[in-house]
Amino acid sequence: MNKIFRAKRTRAKIHGTHERPRLAVHFSNQHIVAQIIDDDKKTTLAYATTVGAKMTGTKIEKAAKIGAEIAKKAKTAKVKKVVFDRGSKLYAGRMSALAEAARKEGLEF
Repeated sequence: MNKIFRAKRTRAKIHGTHERPRLAVHFSNQHIVAQIIDDDKKTTLAYATTVGAKMTGTKIEKAAKIGAEIAKKAKTAKVKKVVFDRGSKLYAGRMSALAEAARKEGLEF
């Protein structure tokens, strides 16, 4: 229940616009999903996931690969700046690895 409250509290302060869409990140036990969402139009501009991909390595290495991939897809969608939506997760471990990899590829938070 606390996880839901944390996610709602975070999302109440974050809103993706056309100029600065929202980068939403979700972690399950096995997979990572990152989406760039325009909340005004309610559309997904770009996404990257480990579902169906043949990725090897630790969870942190997979998160870094997804961060780099979502940044590259954001460039093709002509998105340079995003608002980072971490949901109920802390900014540590896999979350920070994904964010740092996306920043290295040129995505601005």
